[in-house]
This record gives sequence, structure tokens and C-alpha cells, in this order.
Amino acid sequence: MLSFTEHGDNFPDTPPLVIAHGLYGSGRNWGVIAKRLSDTRRVITPDMRNHGNSPRETTQSYEDMAGDLAELIEHIGGPVDLCGHSMGGKAAMVMALRHPHLLRRLIVADIAPVPYGHSQSHQIAAMRAVDLSRVARRSEAAEQLAALGVEPALQSFFTQSLDIAEKRWRLNLDVLEAEMDKIIGFPEVSGSFGNPALFLTGADSEYVRHEHRELIKRLFPAARFAKLPNAGHWLHADRPRAFEAAVRTYLDA
Repeated sequence: MLSFTEHGDNFPDTPPLVIAHGLYGSGRNWGVIAKRLSDTRRVITPDMRNHGNSPRETTQSYEDMAGDLAELIEHIGGPVDLCGHSMGGKAAMVMALRHPHLLRRLIVADIAPVPYGHSQSHQIAAMRAVDLSRVARRSEAAEQLAALGVEPALQSFFTQSLDIAEKRWRLNLDVLEAEMDKIIGFPEVSGSFGNPALFLTGADSEYVRHEHRELIKRLFPAARFAKLPNAGHWLHADRPRAFEAAVRTYLDA
């Protein structure tokens, strides 16, 4: 089962919130937002398969990731509210379509149920190129990533998945690279999720386009759309307080 961290106590009248992170991330990336939201609900931040402290598996398909989330939710007790960003958002959508009885509300952060054309394999090459034998602090790894052309925001993001003591990445880079076509793609799906769903995007992001809305509404007929101003694809990092407020308002409605 997925490794996860719990934030807050049980609130009998409020379903737990599960947050599924994106590619190369981990539950710890969401720690601050989860802690803030845990004042009124129990918040669960799992590490997705092949990330963080979760099991190393041979696949990274959305069907398998959705199955992982379903197993976790059955373990903690559903139904829950589910929020997913990027890769985690796609896994959350497949989860909602395949196991709708386990969910109350769905939040999809800056991703659509469509394949994308941009591979992220070059980021794997950059992480592999870091000489971990010369790294005693995350800042030293960040300096190497900078020299390899990785933008500043991603330097700190990637190094959160670095195990300094063990001199290794907490990412199964081999499987993530081998399964990249599945990660940037989206599986053939059927059915629909009729419960409330919020598609929350960054106003400066191009990931969710107007032409995607017809497909989204077919799969998620109760979908609503909202944008965070002055935010890109990493909207929860660009505008953490605004993201938190939007999630809180939607879940409490």
C-alpha cells in the first residue's frame, strides 16, 4: 500500500481529504497546505507509487495509480474528498471514474483528461547527472541542477525527493522513464462521475484549454471551472494561500 502522512484529527461531519501529488513529487510537497487545511478535516498526503517512501513497482499506468488510491481510501475509510495535481490529477480522475462510490468531491489541479506532447524525461537525465557523492546538503544538489539548466523552482522541488544520508533519489527513475508515454498520456476511459468536481487551473498555465471542456463535461457532468490569477502549472506553489482558500471554499460549500 502507498506510504502516507496524516494531518489533523478525525472530524465526524467532514470527509477526509486525500491529496495526490504530481510527477517527481511526494506527499511532503503538500505538507504546509495539508497542515493548514487540517484545522477542519483530516488530510492524507500519500506518496504515489515509485515516489517517496511508497513501493517500487514496474508500472506507472493511471489504472494502477487509481487502484493504489482506491486501496488507500478503503484503508482509511471512504468516501473521501480527493484532490490531485498534474499526474496526481489524472490518477484522481481515473479513480473517480472507476471507483465513484469512494469519493464525495473531486478537485483536479491544472490538468485535463487528455494526452500531452511534452515528455519530462529530460528532467530524469538532469537528476541522474547530479554527482550525489559530492552532495552533503540539498543546496549542493540544487547548484548542480542549476548548472544543468534546471529552472530554480524545479531545483528545490526535485531536491525534496533527495535522500541525503543514503545518497539516492526517492524516485524510481528507471520505471518513470520507461513509463513516460503513459504518464504524459491518458487511458481510454468510459462512464462518468456525477458528483461535484472542480477543475482549478493557473491563469497563466496552458495545460487546461477551453477545447478540453467538452470532454471534461462528458466525463464529469457536474464539473465547475475556476482559475487562480498570477499562477502557472504549479499553482499550489505559486499561490499557496489562494489555492488553500479555493479548496477550502469548494469543499465547505
